[in-house]
Amino acid sequence: MIASAQPIHVAITRRIKSGCEREFQTALKEFFARSLAESGVHGAAMLVPPPGSSSAQYGIIRSFASAAERDAFYASPLYLEWKKRVAPLSDGEPEARELQGLEAFFRGNNSAPPPRWKMAIATYLGVVPVIMTLALTLGPLIRSWNFVLYNLVFNACVVVLLTWVVMPLITRALQGWLHIGEKKI
Repeated sequence: MIASAQPIHVAITRRIKSGCEREFQTALKEFFARSLAESGVHGAAMLVPPPGSSSAQYGIIRSFASAAERDAFYASPLYLEWKKRVAPLSDGEPEARELQGLEAFFRGNNSAPPPRWKMAIATYLGVVPVIMTLALTLGPLIRSWNFVLYNLVFNACVVVLLTWVVMPLITRALQGWLHIGEKKI
């Protein structure tokens, strides 16, 4: 199997008990700073509720070089110590999920995903040339095929090119615009 050159992005969120927010934020900032020195960590972003919000949801979006380094980080003494420290401050267990698709493409090294309208424009800028190029090159070669088979092959080529070639280039080229005005933490 070919190893992915793309980093792995994981979002972990947790609800904090009322009255524990300040203590949790202090602990989160300390953990955040210490965790960036860990091997394989490509970057991270803190997610805190806006001032005046009634939300109790906090989290970190973290990028790793590989699945092995992700797994090593979450099994590390640093992370296990963090989990113990904040368990009494948390309301239930944290929720973890790996970001996929557009979320992963558009997440910068130290930021949350940009607004959806920007993701839509960037995606459009990737999709149009891929479809036009394939329509002019692959289309004539397979046009005589059965409609279903033609569409399965054509669309598989679109997805492969977008996933591994075009969207990484587009998001890298538009990084400044996609994340303009964001605060880096």
